[in-house]
Amino acid sequence: MFSKIASTVGAAAVVAAAMLGFTAQAQAAPGCARVDQIGSTGYITNSAGTQIGSVKQYKGCNKNFAYTYVWESFRSSHSQWYFCASVAKEDGGRPTLMDTKCELNKAEVWSSGASTLSSCTHAAGLIQWGSNERQGRSSTRC
Repeated sequence: MFSKIASTVGAAAVVAAAMLGFTAQAQAAPGCARVDQIGSTGYITNSAGTQIGSVKQYKGCNKNFAYTYVWESFRSSHSQWYFCASVAKEDGGRPTLMDTKCELNKAEVWSSGASTLSSCTHAAGLIQWGSNERQGRSSTRC
């Protein structure tokens, strides 16, 4: 298992690659040795418009995975935060959140994998701190 530092460095590399327009291969999806990013990265911003996190969707092992990363600039200036990653299945109406996984005071969270490759989905991410809550989402992939 990766150490906390290796996880953070790996996540930062994925974020940097996405910012440069590359499709990144992630290494840490639970229960799946290889996943590939699908769709474009979404961002979570604070009320001032500053990006504080990113949200991505991956496919691998016949599943969709959601991934939320809380940026170092946010983590270093906050003592506590709660955040989640969910696969959102789109049924023509309001999306149904599936496979939600949440963490407290960490840098990244992966959902455990939803069997939704034949559906239109996006990754949804949320960061909460104090009385604040902000959300973001990746692009939709069908």
